[in-house]
Amino acid sequence: APVLISILLGASFSRYQVEESVEHLLAPAHSLAKIERSLVNSLFPVNRSKHRLYSDLQTPGRYGRVIITSFRKANMLDQHHTDLILKLHSAVTRIQVQRPGFNYTFAHICILNNDKTCIVDDIVHVLEELKAARSSNRTNFAITYPITHLKDGREVYNGHQLGGVTVHSKDRVKSAEAIQLTYYLQAINSLNDMVAEKWESIFCDTVELFQKSNRKVKMYPFTSSSLKEDFQKTSRVSERYLITSLVLVVTLAILCCSMQDCVRSKPWLGLLGLLTVTLATLTAAGIINLTGGKYNSTFLGIPFIMLGHGLYGTFEMLSSWRKTREDQHVKERTAAVFADSMLSFSLTTAMYLVTFGIGASPFTNIEAARIFCCNSCIAIFFNYLYVLSFYGSSLVFTGYIENNYQHSIFCRKVPKPEVLQEKPAWYRFLLTAKFSEDTTDSEETNTYESHLLVWFLKRYYCDWITNTYVKPFVVLFYLVYISFALMGYLQVSEGSDLSNIVATATRTIEYTTAQQKYFSNYSPVIGFYIYESIEYWNTSVQEDVLEYTKGFVRISWFESYLNYLRKLNISTGLPKKNFTDMLRNSFLKAPQFAHFTEDIIFSKKYNNEVDVVASRMFLVAKTMETKREELYDLLETLRKLSLTSKVKFIVFNPSFVYMDRYASSVGAPLQNSCISALFLLFFSAFLVADSLINVWLTLTVASVEFGVIGFMTLWKVELDCISVLCLIYGINYTIDNCAPLLSTFVLGKEFTRTKWVKNALEVHGVAILQSYLCYIVGLIPLAAVPSNLTRTLFRCLFLIALVTFFHCFAILPVILTFLPPSKKKRKEKKNPENREEIECVEMVDMDSTRVVDQITTV
Repeated sequence: APVLISILLGASFSRYQVEESVEHLLAPAHSLAKIERSLVNSLFPVNRSKHRLYSDLQTPGRYGRVIITSFRKANMLDQHHTDLILKLHSAVTRIQVQRPGFNYTFAHICILNNDKTCIVDDIVHVLEELKAARSSNRTNFAITYPITHLKDGREVYNGHQLGGVTVHSKDRVKSAEAIQLTYYLQAINSLNDMVAEKWESIFCDTVELFQKSNRKVKMYPFTSSSLKEDFQKTSRVSERYLITSLVLVVTLAILCCSMQDCVRSKPWLGLLGLLTVTLATLTAAGIINLTGGKYNSTFLGIPFIMLGHGLYGTFEMLSSWRKTREDQHVKERTAAVFADSMLSFSLTTAMYLVTFGIGASPFTNIEAARIFCCNSCIAIFFNYLYVLSFYGSSLVFTGYIENNYQHSIFCRKVPKPEVLQEKPAWYRFLLTAKFSEDTTDSEETNTYESHLLVWFLKRYYCDWITNTYVKPFVVLFYLVYISFALMGYLQVSEGSDLSNIVATATRTIEYTTAQQKYFSNYSPVIGFYIYESIEYWNTSVQEDVLEYTKGFVRISWFESYLNYLRKLNISTGLPKKNFTDMLRNSFLKAPQFAHFTEDIIFSKKYNNEVDVVASRMFLVAKTMETKREELYDLLETLRKLSLTSKVKFIVFNPSFVYMDRYASSVGAPLQNSCISALFLLFFSAFLVADSLINVWLTLTVASVEFGVIGFMTLWKVELDCISVLCLIYGINYTIDNCAPLLSTFVLGKEFTRTKWVKNALEVHGVAILQSYLCYIVGLIPLAAVPSNLTRTLFRCLFLIALVTFFHCFAILPVILTFLPPSKKKRKEKKNPENREEIECVEMVDMDSTRVVDQITTV
């Protein structure tokens, strides 16, 4: 049944859909920045600010962008590079997008200025004027930074168009190591958007082709589609590494289940365990597709979650099978296996469903995390059902093969030892087996000791780890572990940089690196929007507004019209009506203020009085660091200022959508999952045989999570969407491996703590070791994937597995030998289980005429 269900549901996977919107996945769903964007778009629906700013003030839209620099740090403003950049600009404007019946050029799809011409960056006009000055041998032309003047008198901002600038005599530019050009496109309808998207693709090809013919310069193209393409590229570059991982896991799983005894070896169960996980994953993927779910690259972590959950369950069942008596019927042995292993496996599965279920709830503000948790719940549920059914049935089949003394691989009857003696040596080696007739009662329980891992744990490791001289070193090592974990924990940072989730060798990474290197002196342009009708004619209000923007590079209409009015020798303290009339007339009549008319919204009342209901200015902060946290701090500072200021204003930039409340949003799933896990452990303490099991389990989970967070920070992994999802999985992975170990130890009666530590390791250690080895081998190829997303995934999952293994095989075995619960002998009340076995003796008299049954009981 599981195979048929997987085939039917998995068939839909061939028509899966890919999530196109990165903002939908990674931006906080309930964000104040999104509300602010809606307000901005309602106030200023047309955004022509791009004609004088490097800005994406309201919506990024469609655009093509390129950074041009030199390998030798040459001056990009010299004659050679100026001609080269203008030549590239000419090539870009001639790009054609062929559609049936028409060829679109940049002039057809560009954003238009007020004079119906294409908006291009002002740095192009600066370079053209610089070239003209050189042609006419004029030496008085000077470029200032970050604001320069064109020959038509306009002040233009070039802080984001000139990079690596060296200045002399105050703000005059001596040289610039990089220049950035941006080409904005219209996307007003579906056809226009399709053409613009195609133009972006041709734009990148044109830039790369241009660089091949000019190898002394380096160009970094970037478009509005680059982030989406590079985010999904991780899935494509991961394919062959995931196949390699699958092959390695299958190989090691088969080896871990094999032993020299050809009857008791279970290589097929290793393969079938992986097949069980694969079928469950395929079924879950089919359900996701049929319910309208869309694929994204974060789903690469789900198979590894399934692998950790499914492998331990299957290996624990196999370990329980080794403890059953061989003279029992297969049904009885299978019943013993399910009774021994499925209870703990069911409880840990419930913990998976609870923690990931909380992450899939509406409390999760990051859509990618919510979808991941929801799909993980579906996959874990089917994984549990398939282990219970498919793998359980497979165990029954191999049980019959073992009971019939058939070969574990070839399924043929194994000959008796006397028959094998007549066969060749290679034949005897392949059919080596120990028959029950050859063993005594005392040896019957040691049939599986020839398994390498069983032999290693029982003969060597258990005695070594509980040795008196080893314990102090383990405790010391744990203190070192806690110290380094604390060091990393104090340095945790939120990773809101979107380049952390894309493939490495991509345009996004190259462009972002160049952007931070050359253009990090100034923050992105921030829109400062006043959305109330304030007393603009009041001098004190004007000073208040300017006071709030102190410390920024202001490119605003506010200062411009104040300076203009002052030049006309007009007081700024005019009455309201005179002021608004003069303001409107000045902006309508003065040609130098034609491009400012968009920045003021006029409202005409019933008595023809004109009022200013909203306005905006553009702010650029001076930044000295390349860290993204500085922009986040800037956003928080401006937000707090907007709440305390006398003037009602908001600040907005499209990047704020990704940063707004990112820290609280990305950490919420982990926080909620931890709370739910602790609540479940506390509640179940009243249901389990001993509440100390849950106490130890809670302490172990806290120790593992604390260590993983600390060490992943030291390994340069930030707290982002991927790492938080891994930490949620870490809670469950720890419970999966440690719960059976702790349960066996705590519930053990009499003997000593050391004896029960050894017993717990012997019973569950092999399953933990097998699943750990297979899991680590499966993770290793992931480290070679050229992607930041998989790099984070590998580092977090590797640390979770390593730290959990360290606790299972070192910390817990040592600490439990000298901490509660105590194992002192206690007098047990007599119960039916303490009675001796009844002895029946049949006595027959001499003449065989009478039979006497003598029953002796104690």
